[in-house]
Amino acid sequence: MAQTYLLFDFGSDEARVQQARHKLDGWRQAFRLDKKLQFKFDRGEISASEKSAKPTPAPESSKEKAGKATKGKSKAPETQAAEQNGEVRLFVRLYFSPHEKLSEQRWIERIPAEEPFKSASPKIVQESAADFTDVLNRFDSLD
Repeated sequence: MAQTYLLFDFGSDEARVQQARHKLDGWRQAFRLDKKLQFKFDRGEISASEKSAKPTPAPESSKEKAGKATKGKSKAPETQAAEQNGEVRLFVRLYFSPHEKLSEQRWIERIPAEEPFKSASPKIVQESAADFTDVLNRFDSLD
């Protein structure tokens, strides 16, 4: 099966990143592309070091368990701010079988032409490209 990777650099614009994620999720559900269309976000080195620098939480007491819902809500803006500081790259993997070449080509043309992806400097990396193994390793190393 042929693999093609589409790379998008969103910079630090978290709103466009969320639009792109929402659009890709919609396509995956609507067209049943679970295994054929996969994507991962690379938040960059800055946000990764910030995530590892966070202190580990202490064991919760019964009072803290009761107020857990309010704590989670107050931490959400902090994590969003931390994610906005780093550069965000989107890796999209198209994984179609050889008899689906037409479908694969249509998705390669469609995704970069849509709005949140259009201004994110799209780059297409196919299996025959020289930097394909680097992109493949990076995609596999992301969560």
